Amino acid sequence: MLTNSLRRLPPDYLKLRLLAVVGLPLLALAIGYTFSLSQAVLILGALGALVAALLLLRWPSLGIATLVVSTVIVPFSVSTGTKTNLNLPVFLIPGFIALGLFDMTARKGHFRFILARADLAALGLSLAAALAFTLGQLPWFPLAPAPITAQLGGLAVFLLSAGAFLLASHQLRDKQWLRRITWLFLLLGSLHLLAFLAPNRLPLRGLFNPIISSVFLTWIVALAFSQALFNHRLHPFWRVALALVVLLTFFLTFFRLRAWASGWLPGVVTVLVIIYLWRPRLGLVLGVVCGSFALFYMNEILDVVVLQDNFYSLETRLAAWQILLEIINVNPLLGLGPANYYWYTPLYNILGYYVQFNSHNQYLDIIAQAGLVGLGCFAWWAYELARIGWRLRDRAPAGFERAYVYAALGGLAGTLFAGMLGDWILPFVYNVGLAGFKGSVVGWLFLGGLVGLDKIYRKEQEPAPAEV
Repeated sequence: MLTNSLRRLPPDYLKLRLLAVVGLPLLALAIGYTFSLSQAVLILGALGALVAALLLLRWPSLGIATLVVSTVIVPFSVSTGTKTNLNLPVFLIPGFIALGLFDMTARKGHFRFILARADLAALGLSLAAALAFTLGQLPWFPLAPAPITAQLGGLAVFLLSAGAFLLASHQLRDKQWLRRITWLFLLLGSLHLLAFLAPNRLPLRGLFNPIISSVFLTWIVALAFSQALFNHRLHPFWRVALALVVLLTFFLTFFRLRAWASGWLPGVVTVLVIIYLWRPRLGLVLGVVCGSFALFYMNEILDVVVLQDNFYSLETRLAAWQILLEIINVNPLLGLGPANYYWYTPLYNILGYYVQFNSHNQYLDIIAQAGLVGLGCFAWWAYELARIGWRLRDRAPAGFERAYVYAALGGLAGTLFAGMLGDWILPFVYNVGLAGFKGSVVGWLFLGGLVGLDKIYRKEQEPAPAEV
């Protein structure tokens, strides 16, 4: 049987396989024998990068899978000499974008972008951040702005987030890759949760990035819950396993990290939104029950969520927001530039202190850094995603694809809610920094997958060219 299978393969393929199996080990030995260790590492690294580039040119969606892997495992980072390090997605996203542009220009000879309105909104957010960065060099206050490295880091958060979204939107060209990437994320995410809960019992604990991000957890809940609920083509065993992943996530966030409201509340919102989209009456009933429970136990919830917060109480946050509104008023349209407002806060008295602080609210943070224009582009982006998901929720075929659409809508709602609680969709340099990008980028990738799925359907519906 094996002989027959080999005979059916193209001769060129067999030659490449033979070259890879025999030639590459010999080449590695020759390099190791000829050059010093550092030179050999550089040469082999360059060859590895070349092979990876060739694979990505052949299968562009492999880059999105690589990004998913790099957010969960491969705890690689490069020190910048500051409080934040550069992680692997920070390097991969610009590289994948450059490789995609090279593929379109040098190999195919033309640019071919299919831009959805959500793509345009993401580009608009990037442009607003770039303009804000330029204006941020002006002397808005008597204090100097943030160091240029911090400003560039803040700008990079906007550009990298939009870049990850556009990569997924453009490069997820078939449904099979979307399935693979989704299952890959759920598998690695589940192992990550187990490693966090039982670090001494999982031998591979050291492989996982130490990320417990609200956006990261929200998307585990969204994808696992939706697939368990809607994907009737899955074997019952796997649907139960996915339901257990959801329960495991809530166990971690509510019982182990209860004081961190951003850990479990966005997941609750995600589940309620998915249920509402599935069965509106049931969703309303559950929403009323949850709301009534919250009102009845308001004092207990405030004791847990607010009083145990080690950084800011509710009173401090409200005072911070009032001061930020005064700072924003200097240039409300385009803001003060990435990272800059943090350096201007000591000019104001916050509860008797003159200290630096951040907003702990994603939307005020966007206005302070990129102005109302930036917030408008972000709101436009979210609206277009909701519109795409709403249109596809009944048109997508039953099974994985419909479940993915519902997950995207629920994940979008949970992600936007997390921003209200002060968790970072666009990480702030002087809070979680670029290290937080490992958790937030997941949401941008899977929302880009929703746009990619919509493009696939639109292409399928295009009439076939007439024969001449």
